[in-house]
Amino acid sequence: MHQALELARRAADNGEVPVGALVVRGGECLGRGGNQPIGLADPTAHAEILALREAARREGNYRLPGSTLYVTLEPCGMCIGAMIHARVERVVFGAHDPKTGAAGSAADLVNLPMHNHRLQVTGGVLSQACGDLLRDFFRSRRGRRL
Repeated sequence: MHQALELARRAADNGEVPVGALVVRGGECLGRGGNQPIGLADPTAHAEILALREAARREGNYRLPGSTLYVTLEPCGMCIGAMIHARVERVVFGAHDPKTGAAGSAADLVNLPMHNHRLQVTGGVLSQACGDLLRDFFRSRRGRRL
């Protein structure tokens, strides 16, 4: 999660919402990503999606069984869907997202009965540090608009 936090800090330095993610399997990092929807002009360029894309390219396969995705913020519905399709084994996230979190906070897309893959979820890892980074980012942006 410390590496994901560093990726989130880099995203913030680029004016993006500070979210960082990495895909790991067997102790090896397969893919990394920091939020880039603004810079890439791509609404799908969430940290999780970018990490999954890099991992899939590296593996030469869109399926990533046995992998864990670490992310600083509870994933949204799009990202949960991508993880399920990629057969990620587990997602570990930092801060809960009561507005758009789809791993139990605002919605629970992980446990829908129609999915043929079950994603294990662990939330709240380094939640204070992850949440502080987000709060500081948005506080600084609100301050600029005043």
